[in-house]
Amino acid sequence: MTQDAGADAGKAAEVTYATIRRQILSGERASGEWLREGDLAAVIGVSRTPVREALRRLAAEGLVRHEPNRGVQVEDWGVADLDEIFSLRSQLEPWGCGLAATTGLADLDTLGRLADRMDEEARRDPPDLDAITELNNAFHRGVLEASGNGRLVGLVSSVVEVPLVWRTFSHYSPEAMRRSLAHHHEIVQALAAGDAEWAESVMRSHVRAAWVSLRDEHPVAGQPRIEPPGRP
Repeated sequence: MTQDAGADAGKAAEVTYATIRRQILSGERASGEWLREGDLAAVIGVSRTPVREALRRLAAEGLVRHEPNRGVQVEDWGVADLDEIFSLRSQLEPWGCGLAATTGLADLDTLGRLADRMDEEARRDPPDLDAITELNNAFHRGVLEASGNGRLVGLVSSVVEVPLVWRTFSHYSPEAMRRSLAHHHEIVQALAAGDAEWAESVMRSHVRAAWVSLRDEHPVAGQPRIEPPGRP
């Protein structure tokens, strides 16, 4: 294989992985949907090889699952699954936020702008939930990167970057949305003050409040499954 051919193959694999992953995260590929290699290859415009590799990577991330003798299916998440995810987040993210208050690595200007932009998107009628989600992800990642613990960033990403993050805001009441946005600004203030306890406390409240917004709609564990919302 030539170097150029290898580069093209690598690019096709990355494009295929990113495309399928985005479709799952956005809800375009619904929970429980069967993913056929041939259909995906035809739609994306690649051979089956990069599709097969992409599905392996997505299975390792927990976004799809292989069913023996049946194929690959988009994973679905019940209330019990989400409880586990938020339990992990409520331990890891507050700790990371507390670290970020002491390292001096936080880009306060960038975090402040992200918080302001979320406010702007929330004021739209209707709010642009996709834009808010992307900005929110960037904010949380920025806080974790400021912790100085690279392994923590990867660990949290592995449990946060699932369809959950695309669904959370669709379950928020106006009051819950206002509270969430206010938390972002308070987190920036705590980081600016270098107060680890304050930063950790706000982040823990932020994560737990997000979970309550989801849990209140589905109070019985395991019933029903939380499905992707319609596009706003």
